[in-house]
Amino acid sequence: MTSPSPTGPPAFRQPVVAARIGMLLGVCIVICFATGLFSHFLQHPPAWFDAPRSPYWLFQATQGLHVATGVAAIPLLILKIAVVYPKLFERPVFGGPKRIAERLSTGAIVLSMSFQLFTGLLNIAQWYPWKFFFPAAHYATAFVVLGAVGVHLAIKMPIVREAFRRGTEKAYTPGVSRRTVLTAGVAAAGLAVVTIGTQSIPGLHRLAVLAPRSGRGPQGMPVNRTAAAAGVTESARAEEFRLVIQGPRTVELTLAQLQAMPQHTVHLPIACVEGWTQYGWWTGVRIADLAALAGLDDTDLRFASLERGLYAQSTMEAAKVRDETSLIALRLSDEELDIDHGYPCRVIAAARPGVHQTKWVTRIEAA
Repeated sequence: MTSPSPTGPPAFRQPVVAARIGMLLGVCIVICFATGLFSHFLQHPPAWFDAPRSPYWLFQATQGLHVATGVAAIPLLILKIAVVYPKLFERPVFGGPKRIAERLSTGAIVLSMSFQLFTGLLNIAQWYPWKFFFPAAHYATAFVVLGAVGVHLAIKMPIVREAFRRGTEKAYTPGVSRRTVLTAGVAAAGLAVVTIGTQSIPGLHRLAVLAPRSGRGPQGMPVNRTAAAAGVTESARAEEFRLVIQGPRTVELTLAQLQAMPQHTVHLPIACVEGWTQYGWWTGVRIADLAALAGLDDTDLRFASLERGLYAQSTMEAAKVRDETSLIALRLSDEELDIDHGYPCRVIAAARPGVHQTKWVTRIEAA
Protein backbone atom coordinates (compact mmCIF):
# COMPACT_ATOMS: atom_id res chain seq x y z
CA MET A 1 0.00 0.00 0.00
CA THR A 2 1.46 3.35 -1.05
CA SER A 3 1.32 6.56 0.96
CA PRO A 4 -0.73 9.40 -0.40
CA SER A 5 1.15 11.98 -2.39
CA PRO A 6 1.55 15.51 -1.10
CA THR A 7 -1.09 17.84 -2.53
CA GLY A 8 0.47 21.26 -2.08
CA PRO A 9 2.98 23.16 -0.02
CA PRO A 10 3.90 21.93 3.48
CA ALA A 11 1.27 22.63 6.10
CA PHE A 12 3.57 25.26 7.57
CA ARG A 13 3.38 27.24 4.32
CA GLN A 14 -0.29 26.87 3.46
CA PRO A 15 -2.35 30.07 2.97
CA VAL A 16 -4.82 29.07 5.69
CA VAL A 17 -2.00 29.10 8.28
CA ALA A 18 -0.85 32.54 7.15
CA ALA A 19 -4.46 33.77 7.18
CA ARG A 20 -5.18 32.54 10.70
CA ILE A 21 -1.94 33.85 12.14
CA GLY A 22 -2.65 37.12 10.35
CA MET A 23 -6.09 37.25 11.94
CA LEU A 24 -4.62 36.82 15.44
CA LEU A 25 -1.96 39.41 14.68
CA GLY A 26 -4.61 41.79 13.35
CA VAL A 27 -6.64 41.52 16.57
CA CYS A 28 -3.51 42.38 18.56
CA ILE A 29 -2.75 45.34 16.29
CA VAL A 30 -6.26 46.82 16.56
CA ILE A 31 -6.43 46.48 20.36
CA CYS A 32 -2.88 47.76 20.79
CA PHE A 33 -3.57 50.75 18.53
CA ALA A 34 -6.85 51.69 20.23
CA THR A 35 -5.46 51.44 23.78
CA GLY A 36 -2.27 53.24 22.77
CA LEU A 37 -4.28 56.08 21.26
CA PHE A 38 -6.28 56.35 24.48
CA SER A 39 -3.07 56.47 26.52
CA HIS A 40 -1.65 59.17 24.25
CA PHE A 41 -4.78 61.31 24.63
CA LEU A 42 -4.65 60.93 28.42
CA GLN A 43 -1.03 62.08 28.51
CA HIS A 44 -1.28 64.73 25.78
CA PRO A 45 -4.98 65.64 25.72
CA PRO A 46 -6.25 67.56 22.69
CA ALA A 47 -8.69 70.38 23.35
CA TRP A 48 -11.71 68.24 22.43
CA PHE A 49 -10.78 65.26 24.63
CA ASP A 50 -12.66 64.86 27.90
CA ALA A 51 -10.70 62.39 30.01
CA PRO A 52 -12.95 59.83 31.75
CA ARG A 53 -12.86 60.07 35.53
CA SER A 54 -13.94 56.53 36.33
CA PRO A 55 -13.65 53.66 36.91
CA TYR A 56 -10.49 54.14 38.97
CA TRP A 57 -8.86 51.09 37.32
CA LEU A 58 -9.51 52.31 33.76
CA PHE A 59 -5.90 53.13 32.84
CA GLN A 60 -4.71 49.94 34.51
CA ALA A 61 -7.00 47.95 32.19
CA THR A 62 -6.31 49.84 28.96
CA GLN A 63 -2.55 50.05 29.40
CA GLY A 64 -2.40 46.45 30.57
CA LEU A 65 -4.18 45.44 27.37
CA HIS A 66 -1.83 47.62 25.35
CA VAL A 67 1.28 45.95 26.71
CA ALA A 68 -0.24 42.45 26.65
CA THR A 69 -1.31 42.64 23.00
CA GLY A 70 2.01 44.26 22.11
CA VAL A 71 4.12 41.46 23.57
CA ALA A 72 1.71 38.83 22.18
CA ALA A 73 2.24 40.31 18.71
CA ILE A 74 6.01 39.66 18.82
CA PRO A 75 5.94 35.84 18.44
CA LEU A 76 2.95 36.10 16.09
CA LEU A 77 4.84 38.50 13.81
CA ILE A 78 7.90 36.24 13.81
CA LEU A 79 5.76 33.21 12.97
CA LYS A 80 3.90 35.11 10.26
CA ILE A 81 7.18 36.11 8.60
CA ALA A 82 8.47 32.54 8.87
CA VAL A 83 5.33 31.23 7.16
CA VAL A 84 5.30 33.64 4.22
CA TYR A 85 8.93 34.60 3.72
CA PRO A 86 9.44 32.42 0.56
CA LYS A 87 6.86 34.63 -1.14
CA LEU A 88 9.06 37.65 -0.48
CA PHE A 89 11.53 36.27 -3.03
CA GLU A 90 9.03 35.42 -5.75
CA ARG A 91 9.55 36.92 -9.19
CA PRO A 92 8.85 39.38 -10.55
CA VAL A 93 9.83 41.55 -7.61
CA PHE A 94 7.56 44.28 -8.95
CA GLY A 95 4.84 43.94 -11.54
CA GLY A 96 1.61 45.82 -12.05
CA PRO A 97 0.14 48.41 -9.65
CA LYS A 98 -1.47 45.74 -7.45
CA ARG A 99 1.82 43.84 -7.12
CA ILE A 100 3.68 47.05 -6.28
CA ALA A 101 1.09 48.00 -3.63
CA GLU A 102 1.31 44.52 -2.12
CA ARG A 103 5.11 44.64 -1.95
CA LEU A 104 5.21 48.13 -0.48
CA SER A 105 2.55 47.36 2.13
CA THR A 106 4.33 44.14 3.11
CA GLY A 107 7.62 45.99 3.54
CA ALA A 108 5.93 48.75 5.53
CA ILE A 109 4.25 46.22 7.83
CA VAL A 110 7.45 44.29 8.55
CA LEU A 111 9.61 47.37 9.11
CA SER A 112 7.11 49.47 11.07
CA MET A 113 5.91 46.59 13.27
CA SER A 114 9.47 45.44 13.98
CA PHE A 115 10.38 48.99 15.00
CA GLN A 116 7.21 49.43 17.04
CA LEU A 117 7.47 46.16 18.94
CA PHE A 118 11.22 46.33 19.52
CA THR A 119 11.22 49.89 20.85
CA GLY A 120 8.04 49.23 22.84
CA LEU A 121 9.68 46.24 24.53
CA LEU A 122 12.71 48.36 25.46
CA ASN A 123 10.38 51.06 26.77
CA ILE A 124 8.93 48.54 29.23
CA ALA A 125 12.46 48.21 30.61
CA GLN A 126 12.99 51.99 30.37
CA TRP A 127 16.09 51.47 28.24
CA TYR A 128 16.47 54.03 25.46
CA PRO A 129 19.60 53.39 23.35
CA TRP A 130 18.48 56.02 20.80
CA LYS A 131 18.27 59.79 20.57
CA PHE A 132 14.72 60.27 19.28
CA PHE A 133 11.75 61.00 21.57
CA PHE A 134 10.10 57.61 22.08
CA PRO A 135 6.44 58.70 22.67
CA ALA A 136 6.33 60.78 19.48
CA ALA A 137 7.97 58.07 17.38
CA HIS A 138 5.78 55.34 18.87
CA TYR A 139 2.62 57.39 18.23
CA ALA A 140 3.51 58.21 14.62
CA THR A 141 4.62 54.69 13.73
CA ALA A 142 1.33 53.28 15.03
CA PHE A 143 -0.50 55.02 12.19
CA VAL A 144 2.02 53.65 9.67
CA VAL A 145 1.35 50.13 10.97
CA LEU A 146 -2.42 50.56 10.83
CA GLY A 147 -2.36 52.07 7.34
CA ALA A 148 -0.02 49.41 5.94
CA VAL A 149 -2.12 46.61 7.42
CA GLY A 150 -5.28 48.15 5.97
CA VAL A 151 -3.79 48.36 2.46
CA HIS A 152 -2.35 44.86 2.67
CA LEU A 153 -5.62 43.37 3.91
CA ALA A 154 -7.59 45.06 1.13
CA ILE A 155 -5.26 43.54 -1.48
CA LYS A 156 -5.16 40.09 0.10
CA MET A 157 -8.84 39.82 1.11
CA PRO A 158 -9.84 37.48 -1.78
CA ILE A 159 -6.96 35.14 -0.91
CA VAL A 160 -7.82 35.29 2.80
CA ARG A 161 -11.48 34.47 2.16
CA GLU A 162 -10.51 31.55 -0.07
CA ALA A 163 -7.99 30.29 2.50
CA PHE A 164 -10.60 30.26 5.26
CA ARG A 165 -13.15 28.64 2.95
CA ARG A 166 -10.79 25.84 1.98
CA GLY A 167 -9.13 25.59 5.38
CA THR A 168 -11.35 22.73 6.49
CA GLU A 169 -10.55 20.56 3.46
CA LYS A 170 -8.61 17.41 4.32
CA ALA A 171 -5.39 16.97 2.37
CA TYR A 172 -2.14 15.16 2.93
CA THR A 173 0.76 17.57 3.38
CA PRO A 174 4.31 16.87 4.49
CA GLY A 175 5.73 18.20 7.74
CA VAL A 176 4.00 19.26 10.91
CA SER A 177 0.25 19.82 10.88
CA ARG A 178 -1.44 23.18 10.60
CA ARG A 179 -2.91 22.70 14.07
CA THR A 180 0.56 22.21 15.54
CA VAL A 181 1.85 25.42 13.95
CA LEU A 182 -1.13 27.47 15.08
CA THR A 183 -1.06 25.98 18.57
CA ALA A 184 2.62 26.84 18.86
CA GLY A 185 1.91 30.42 17.81
CA VAL A 186 -0.91 30.86 20.32
CA ALA A 187 1.17 29.22 23.07
CA ALA A 188 4.13 31.53 22.40
CA ALA A 189 1.86 34.58 22.45
CA GLY A 190 0.24 33.38 25.67
CA LEU A 191 3.62 32.78 27.29
CA ALA A 192 4.69 36.32 26.39
CA VAL A 193 1.51 37.71 27.95
CA VAL A 194 1.96 35.70 31.17
CA THR A 195 5.66 36.46 31.64
CA ILE A 196 5.39 40.19 30.83
CA GLY A 197 1.77 41.30 30.50
CA THR A 198 0.53 40.10 33.89
CA GLN A 199 2.51 42.88 35.61
CA SER A 200 -0.67 44.97 35.24
CA ILE A 201 -2.65 42.57 37.47
CA PRO A 202 -1.48 42.88 41.10
CA GLY A 203 -2.64 39.39 42.06
CA LEU A 204 -0.72 37.83 39.16
CA HIS A 205 2.23 40.18 38.84
CA ARG A 206 4.69 37.64 40.24
CA LEU A 207 4.09 35.54 37.13
CA ALA A 208 5.61 38.36 35.08
CA VAL A 209 9.12 36.98 35.52
CA LEU A 210 10.45 38.77 32.41
CA ALA A 211 8.98 42.15 33.40
CA PRO A 212 11.46 44.56 35.00
CA ARG A 213 9.05 45.45 37.82
CA SER A 214 7.07 42.87 39.80
CA GLY A 215 5.88 44.70 42.93
CA ARG A 216 9.23 45.20 44.63
CA GLY A 217 10.15 48.61 45.95
CA PRO A 218 9.91 50.83 49.03
CA GLN A 219 6.61 50.31 50.87
CA GLY A 220 5.71 47.52 48.41
CA MET A 221 5.43 49.94 45.47
CA PRO A 222 7.71 49.84 42.39
CA VAL A 223 9.68 52.96 41.51
CA ASN A 224 10.26 54.23 37.99
CA ARG A 225 12.33 57.28 38.87
CA THR A 226 14.16 57.64 42.16
CA ALA A 227 14.71 60.88 44.03
CA ALA A 228 18.43 60.57 43.31
CA ALA A 229 17.81 60.20 39.58
CA ALA A 230 15.48 63.23 39.67
CA GLY A 231 18.03 65.24 41.62
CA VAL A 232 15.63 66.17 44.44
CA THR A 233 17.03 64.26 47.42
CA GLU A 234 18.22 67.36 49.28
CA SER A 235 15.44 69.76 48.27
CA ALA A 236 12.69 67.28 49.18
CA ARG A 237 14.13 66.86 52.68
CA ALA A 238 14.91 70.53 53.26
CA GLU A 239 13.35 72.08 56.36
CA GLU A 240 12.34 75.14 54.34
CA PHE A 241 10.14 73.07 52.02
CA ARG A 242 6.77 74.71 51.33
CA LEU A 243 3.83 73.67 49.20
CA VAL A 244 2.83 76.89 47.41
CA ILE A 245 -0.75 77.21 46.15
CA GLN A 246 -0.93 80.14 43.75
CA GLY A 247 -4.37 81.59 43.03
CA PRO A 248 -6.38 84.73 43.85
CA ARG A 249 -4.79 84.12 47.24
CA THR A 250 -1.30 82.67 47.67
CA VAL A 251 -0.98 80.03 50.36
CA GLU A 252 2.25 78.46 51.60
CA LEU A 253 2.03 75.30 53.70
CA THR A 254 4.70 73.42 55.57
CA LEU A 255 4.58 69.66 55.81
CA ALA A 256 3.39 69.99 59.43
CA GLN A 257 0.53 72.24 58.33
CA LEU A 258 -0.46 69.77 55.62
CA GLN A 259 -0.44 66.98 58.19
CA ALA A 260 -2.67 69.07 60.48
CA MET A 261 -5.39 69.40 57.83
CA PRO A 262 -8.23 66.83 57.54
CA GLN A 263 -6.73 63.59 56.24
CA HIS A 264 -8.44 61.10 53.93
CA THR A 265 -7.44 57.60 52.85
CA VAL A 266 -8.10 56.03 49.46
CA HIS A 267 -7.20 52.70 47.84
CA LEU A 268 -5.91 53.56 44.37
CA PRO A 269 -3.40 52.17 41.88
CA ILE A 270 -0.30 53.60 40.33
CA ALA A 271 -0.64 52.41 36.72
CA CYS A 272 2.36 53.22 34.53
CA VAL A 273 2.70 53.33 30.76
CA GLU A 274 5.29 50.53 30.94
CA GLY A 275 2.42 48.23 31.90
CA TRP A 276 2.86 47.66 35.63
CA THR A 277 0.20 48.42 38.23
CA GLN A 278 0.34 48.36 42.00
CA TYR A 279 -2.36 49.37 44.47
CA GLY A 280 -1.76 51.18 47.71
CA TRP A 281 -3.53 52.83 50.63
CA TRP A 282 -2.79 56.54 50.25
CA THR A 283 -3.50 59.14 52.93
CA GLY A 284 -3.42 62.89 52.48
CA VAL A 285 -5.33 66.11 51.88
CA ARG A 286 -8.06 66.41 49.27
CA ILE A 287 -6.89 68.51 46.36
CA ALA A 288 -10.24 70.32 46.36
CA ASP A 289 -9.63 71.47 49.94
CA LEU A 290 -6.21 72.85 49.04
CA ALA A 291 -7.55 74.57 45.93
CA ALA A 292 -10.29 76.24 47.99
CA LEU A 293 -7.69 77.76 50.32
CA ALA A 294 -6.29 79.77 47.41
CA GLY A 295 -9.64 80.55 45.76
CA LEU A 296 -9.13 78.01 42.96
CA ASP A 297 -12.58 76.41 43.18
CA ASP A 298 -13.84 74.86 39.91
CA THR A 299 -10.50 75.49 38.22
CA ASP A 300 -8.22 73.25 36.19
CA LEU A 301 -4.97 72.88 38.11
CA ARG A 302 -1.30 72.45 37.32
CA PHE A 303 1.07 70.62 39.68
CA ALA A 304 4.77 71.45 39.60
CA SER A 305 7.46 69.16 40.99
CA LEU A 306 10.82 69.85 42.57
CA GLU A 307 12.10 67.78 39.68
CA ARG A 308 12.98 69.51 36.42
CA GLY A 309 12.44 68.14 32.94
CA LEU A 310 9.79 66.77 30.61
CA TYR A 311 7.49 65.28 33.25
CA ALA A 312 8.08 67.81 36.02
CA GLN A 313 4.46 68.93 35.94
CA SER A 314 0.97 67.67 35.24
CA THR A 315 -2.51 69.10 34.95
CA MET A 316 -5.87 68.05 36.33
CA GLU A 317 -9.27 69.12 35.07
CA ALA A 318 -11.68 70.77 37.51
CA ALA A 319 -14.05 67.79 37.57
CA LYS A 320 -11.29 65.48 38.78
CA VAL A 321 -10.11 68.11 41.28
CA ARG A 322 -13.57 67.91 42.85
CA ASP A 323 -13.36 64.11 43.08
CA GLU A 324 -13.09 63.12 46.74
CA THR A 325 -10.47 60.50 45.91
CA SER A 326 -8.05 63.05 44.40
CA LEU A 327 -5.39 63.71 47.03
CA ILE A 328 -2.08 65.33 47.74
CA ALA A 329 -0.78 62.21 49.45
CA LEU A 330 1.49 62.37 52.48
CA ARG A 331 1.45 58.72 53.54
CA LEU A 332 1.44 55.27 51.93
CA SER A 333 0.33 52.15 53.80
CA ASP A 334 0.04 54.24 56.97
CA GLU A 335 3.71 55.24 56.75
CA GLU A 336 5.29 58.52 55.77
CA LEU A 337 5.94 58.56 52.02
CA ASP A 338 9.32 57.17 51.07
CA ILE A 339 11.36 59.81 49.28
CA ASP A 340 11.36 57.69 46.11
CA HIS A 341 7.55 57.76 46.19
CA GLY A 342 7.39 61.53 46.32
CA TYR A 343 8.08 62.67 49.90
CA PRO A 344 7.00 65.08 51.21
CA CYS A 345 3.87 65.06 49.03
CA ARG A 346 2.60 63.78 45.70
CA VAL A 347 -0.52 63.63 43.53
CA ILE A 348 -2.71 60.54 43.65
CA ALA A 349 -5.99 60.35 41.72
CA ALA A 350 -8.12 57.77 39.93
CA ALA A 351 -7.83 56.75 36.27
CA ARG A 352 -4.60 58.67 35.63
CA PRO A 353 -1.35 57.47 34.05
CA GLY A 354 1.42 57.09 36.58
CA VAL A 355 3.40 59.81 34.85
CA HIS A 356 0.66 62.27 35.88
CA GLN A 357 0.75 61.21 39.53
CA THR A 358 3.35 63.92 40.07
CA LYS A 359 5.89 63.34 42.84
CA TRP A 360 7.67 65.91 45.04
CA VAL A 361 4.92 68.48 44.45
CA THR A 362 6.01 72.00 45.39
CA ARG A 363 3.49 74.24 43.61
CA ILE A 364 -0.19 74.14 42.65
CA GLU A 365 -1.65 76.80 40.33
CA ALA A 366 -4.35 77.38 37.75
CA ALA A 367 -3.67 75.51 34.51
